[in-house]
Amino acid sequence: MSKIGKQPVKLIEGVSAEISGHELKVIGPKGSLSLVIPVSTEVVIKDGEILVSSKKETKQAKSNFGTIRSLIANMVNGVSKGWSKQLELVGTGYRAEVQGKDIILTVGFSHPVKIEAPEGIGFKVEKTIITVEGANKETVGQAAANIRGVRPPEPYKGKGIKYIEEVIRRKSGKAAKTVGAPV
Repeated sequence: MSKIGKQPVKLIEGVSAEISGHELKVIGPKGSLSLVIPVSTEVVIKDGEILVSSKKETKQAKSNFGTIRSLIANMVNGVSKGWSKQLELVGTGYRAEVQGKDIILTVGFSHPVKIEAPEGIGFKVEKTIITVEGANKETVGQAAANIRGVRPPEPYKGKGIKYIEEVIRRKSGKAAKTVGAPV
């Protein structure tokens, strides 16, 4: 059994949850999220906590058990506090601007790149830092990955769009290789 799956998910003040059939809906100040629960997993709301248990003893049921509990915990955190990812633009002339709900990236191409915000996602730009915010952890991560995918950082100069905490492994290039070569 999963050690994480056995732990109850506490409902934070201002967050409510309801189960209808095989769907769990969590509602909070930042919005509402829903999750379809597999048949092999049982979810119960009791005393301000959400308890997850496995109905079957199959390998698939056991693996779903801990995953469902983690997804529910992420939903509760998302509708109460929200999720965010930060990206950094590295490169001369690289910039971003928010236009309505979309973000326009100028990152060295002959044309600006427009990325539309998925539902429930917001963009903020401060100088060279792009912040992606939303209630759903999965869509926040995917929107950030889509932005990074426009111009991933390259290993020679480090130019591109990278996550704030990301460390780029740098290569030395041709000039460093020829220094030690005999003439």
